[in-house]
Amino acid sequence: MAAGTLYTYPENWRAFKAQIAAQYSGARLKIASASPAFTFGQTNRSPAFLSNFPLGKVPAYQGDDGFCLFESNAIAHYLSNDALRGSTPQASAQVLQWVSFADSEIIPPASAWVFPTLGIMQFNKQATEQAKEEVKRVLAILNQHLNTRTFLVGERVSLADITVVCSLLWLYKQVLEPAFRQPYPNVSRWFLTCVNQPQFKAILGEVKLCEKMAQFDAKKFAEMQPKKEAPAKKEKSGKEGGKQQQQPQQQEKKEKKKEEKKAAPAEEEMDECEAVLASEPKAKDPFAHLPKSMYKYTLALFLRNVPTTRQTA
Repeated sequence: MAAGTLYTYPENWRAFKAQIAAQYSGARLKIASASPAFTFGQTNRSPAFLSNFPLGKVPAYQGDDGFCLFESNAIAHYLSNDALRGSTPQASAQVLQWVSFADSEIIPPASAWVFPTLGIMQFNKQATEQAKEEVKRVLAILNQHLNTRTFLVGERVSLADITVVCSLLWLYKQVLEPAFRQPYPNVSRWFLTCVNQPQFKAILGEVKLCEKMAQFDAKKFAEMQPKKEAPAKKEKSGKEGGKQQQQPQQQEKKEKKKEEKKAAPAEEEMDECEAVLASEPKAKDPFAHLPKSMYKYTLALFLRNVPTTRQTA
């Protein structure tokens, strides 16, 4: 039976997957999410941490035997038992299918829609409307699949259910108000069945469904942005004679500043998403060759495990 430590930050939905899997399998899992055991932005940038987890990302797992894993789906798989992973080759493949579905089909539109409501990202009407349509498509697929099923694979909870529930968690908590989720009763029935299982509740607590769709809060977004330093105040000069003595020095300073401006390359102002990414541990960006877009940054944020509550991922 697996035993080890999971490094994360509080309320990390990606870490929830591993924690819930451990509840089902009986794996002994210690959570390091607060000082002194773990401080996000410090511990995960230390040489000791990076020697085991070179990307500096969380969640990250270290077994009591020294075995290390990064990437949340791999950690959740490792901490699962055969029943969660799929007891037959077919069931195992179906579990993998839904785990991949969550990453590729749910997370991008969910983050594009939810992030602005949490103040993490600037609101973009076109991107949000497109995300809503993508979420509708995803829910329709799930609703059809669950029309004659209690769970996604087989007759009991599997890693497929755990992963997809965690991917939908913030949608249900933030934006899927009753009118929006009404056409997808099978999905809501399955979601509530899962989150009310003792193993889910032990990690998620009581999950309260959204009553009113959250909207972009400009004030909250402004508060989340890094504050710029105020320019230094100029000293007031004294008498006229003093002014004349300072003139050569001031002229020299002005010329020096001009030279520095010419020498320094023009610095492109970062947008909000770039600012978030810049604060994260550096890793090779798989989207570097693509043009800038809301989806690029949204997906990139999640791939770096930016926490949804802006505690950093």
